[in-house]
Amino acid sequence: MARTSRTSRTYREYSSREEKPVETTIPPHASSSRPPALPQYNHNGHEVTPGIKPEGESGRKGIHPLKFLMICFRSSSNASKYVNVLWPLVPVAIVLHFARPDLHLAIFITNYLAMIPAANLIGFAGQELARKLPHVLGVILETTLGSIVEIVLFMVLIKTSNGNSNVQVIKAAILGSILANMLLCLGLCFIAGGMRREEQSFHPAISEAGSGLMLVAGMGLIIPAAFSHALVNNPAVKDLEGQTLKITRATAVILLVAYIVFVFYQTKSHDNLYGEIFEADEHKDEDRHRDMKKAKLTLTECIVALTISITCVSLIAVFLVLQIHNMVHEHHISDAFVGLILIPLVEKAAEHLTAIDEAWDNQMNFALAHVLGASIQTALLNTPLVILVGWGLHVEMDMKFEIFDSIVLILAILVVGSFLRDGKSNYLEGTLCVFVYIIIAVSAWHYPDPEVPQTSSSHTTPPAEGGHRMF
Repeated sequence: MARTSRTSRTYREYSSREEKPVETTIPPHASSSRPPALPQYNHNGHEVTPGIKPEGESGRKGIHPLKFLMICFRSSSNASKYVNVLWPLVPVAIVLHFARPDLHLAIFITNYLAMIPAANLIGFAGQELARKLPHVLGVILETTLGSIVEIVLFMVLIKTSNGNSNVQVIKAAILGSILANMLLCLGLCFIAGGMRREEQSFHPAISEAGSGLMLVAGMGLIIPAAFSHALVNNPAVKDLEGQTLKITRATAVILLVAYIVFVFYQTKSHDNLYGEIFEADEHKDEDRHRDMKKAKLTLTECIVALTISITCVSLIAVFLVLQIHNMVHEHHISDAFVGLILIPLVEKAAEHLTAIDEAWDNQMNFALAHVLGASIQTALLNTPLVILVGWGLHVEMDMKFEIFDSIVLILAILVVGSFLRDGKSNYLEGTLCVFVYIIIAVSAWHYPDPEVPQTSSSHTTPPAEGGHRMF
């Protein structure tokens, strides 16, 4: 019995020790309380605001006017800082439009140059805002904000179109934007990166997905034109223009869905892959420590900068578009050159400066994401948007591109795809891309405008197939 008693006592003592934590009760009101999380600090010693990445924490709140102006003027690179010297032209361009509307050439030049610093501020504010977000979402947001200028220009053109008068310039600007991104900007990225190192490498997920999407987007843009040109002399086809317009609108909806799928692919299903790629690219930045020490905009200041810059861009876009008619007819500048070369250069200035600076700092994946992403957005987002808006405004915005434009676009996509295939780049490939763009620019300069028949109904006669008639 004594042995049994000791065993029982031992079991009871062990059980009581094991049951002690269970017997400790927590009041219901305190059961969900947890110790407060310790504050997180970034590299500059600033406490990180919840939901903000440490790299984007400014250490300030609200808006500080002097600090805001200093950071915006400094911008993200030396090239962007030098562009800010053109800011005095912004009020000059606006005042000149209202005070001297007869000075068409001066208004066009000042507004054209004023667009550059305004677009640059959009790019910088977008970059500052993207620093505060996850990598993939930040890149997509930055690329989208870089396309704001293009979207505004397209909407101004389609809204101010007298009938279908601006349709041709929009079509030329669509192709010109893609060509400027894929040939000029990408070529300058390859040259900038190749000047400091023998070659650069980039991840296949960025290059292959981008070049493949561009090839598909190029086919989508060209198929309505191929349909129209193939059946132009077929007597069995009735209302070819109407059928081409229907195909264009159906294609626009499909391209828009393709863009949504692409965004889902980047931000949801494969966000970890892209996040790892961009995070590794950040550590390859040779100026990373210096950039991280720079003062940054607050969230409020980013919104203020975007509001100011988008307002300026919208005004300048209206004033610029109103002068295109005079530049084409009075100063005899080829409308193909205006649509393919002049407009795309100014609307993508900020995006180009950002991508070139990233290539210079050995961040080729970021640079490719901006270059190819901007081209993809033009083809899969901006183009369908302007087509659908034109549909609502009863403007016959189609994708019946000229044969010259169609061939140039497909060849450019193939050339860039061949350079991206090996996952490496150097200054030679960049130089060749720029040379191809210059050849296209020279051809666009000499591309003739069609002869408009001098008849009583000449204002309703469609332009000949051999040119880009804007107005």
